[in-house]
This record gives sequence, structure tokens and C-alpha cells, in this order.
Amino acid sequence: MAAGDIETFHRNGTWFNRIQGEASTLGPGFNDREDAIAAGRSAATARQVEHSIRTEEGPSDDRNLFGTHPRDLIG
Repeated sequence: MAAGDIETFHRNGTWFNRIQGEASTLGPGFNDREDAIAAGRSAATARQVEHSIRTEEGPSDDRNLFGTHPRDLIG
């Protein structure tokens, strides 16, 4: 993941979203995994960046790309 992408993650029984490379979370925590994922995907779509989901155990292969990110453009 690159800085600026959205990450949904689990910590101490709560799900959060954050912009990769930043310490603060986007909005409140979620008790439900699916609610956190929906909010993370929405934020990724709005920013046209990648969204990934990880658990406390480590990164997941579950990634979604929404739109074309400027880093992916050639030239």
C-alpha cells in the first residue's frame, strides 16, 4: 500500500479506518467489521485510492482499487 490509501484494521475489539501513513483514524471506531469496511470503501472511492482490510494478525490480501490513482499514470 502507498501513503494515502485507505486501510480498515482491527484493534482491541474495534474496527477503524485510516489513511495509510497517518496515525489518526477516519471517524469513529466500528463494532461491526462490515460497517467499517463499507466506510473504508466509501472513503477510498471518494479519494480514488486503494482500500485494504487487515486483522490484528496482519495484512490481508483483500484489496480494492477505486478509480485511477495519480501514481499509476505513466508519464
